[in-house]
Amino acid sequence: MKKYLPILRTSPLFLGLDDHEILSVLHCIQATLLTKGKGDYIFRSSDVTDAMGLVLSGSALIIQEDFWGHRNILSKCSVGDFFGEPYAAKPGSVLNISVATETDCEILLLNVRQLLCVCSCACGHHQKLIRNLVSVLANKILIFNDKITHISKRTTREKLLSYLSSESIKQGGLSFDIPYSRQELADYLCVERAAMTVELSKLQKEGILTTNRKHFELHREIYENKL
Repeated sequence: MKKYLPILRTSPLFLGLDDHEILSVLHCIQATLLTKGKGDYIFRSSDVTDAMGLVLSGSALIIQEDFWGHRNILSKCSVGDFFGEPYAAKPGSVLNISVATETDCEILLLNVRQLLCVCSCACGHHQKLIRNLVSVLANKILIFNDKITHISKRTTREKLLSYLSSESIKQGGLSFDIPYSRQELADYLCVERAAMTVELSKLQKEGILTTNRKHFELHREIYENKL
C-alpha cells in the first residue's frame, strides 16, 4: 500500500493523517486492493456491499441502466474519487446503481462497517477518519445535487448551458475541459446524443461557445447580448 500514499495523502478521507496513521487505518478497516480491466463492473445494481471504493488509477463511471440497456451516467470517478459510500454506510442497502470501469483500474475497497466501529485501541486517527467520512458523504450529495439541477432543465440546450456554466465556475475560467466524451455527456444529461450534437452546433454558430472534443470555451458577452 505504501506506493499509493501520494494519492491517499490528498484524499479528503485521510485529511489530517500522516503516512503511519494512514497505513494503520487501512489495516483497521480491512482495505483490499482490486484490479479491473476496461469495461468491467466493480459493483452491479442489486448488489449489497459494506465497502466503498477509492480509485487509485484509471477511471470509472457510476451509472444506472434499465431493462432495455438505456444508460444514465450519474458521475465519473477519477483518481482519488470515491464511490459506493452511501450504500456501504447503511447496512443492507441494495444498490440501485452500477459502477463500471472506463479504463483499466486499480481500486481500493474500504470496509465502512469497520470504519464506523472504533477499533479496540480507540486510536485517535480512526476518530479523524469517521469525521472525514461525513465530509466525503456531504460532497457526494453536492455532486448529485448538481446533476439534478442540470437535468431538471426543460430543453437539451438549457441542460447543456447549465452544465457548462457550472463547470466554468468550478474550474475558474471560461476555457476548460470536461471529463466526458460526447456520448457520456449525453448520458449524463439524460438527452439523445444526436439532439445534443445539434444544439452544440447551434451554440457554436451563434458564437456562444467553441468546442473541440472535451474542450470548451464560453463567450459570455455574446451570450448576454442574446438574452
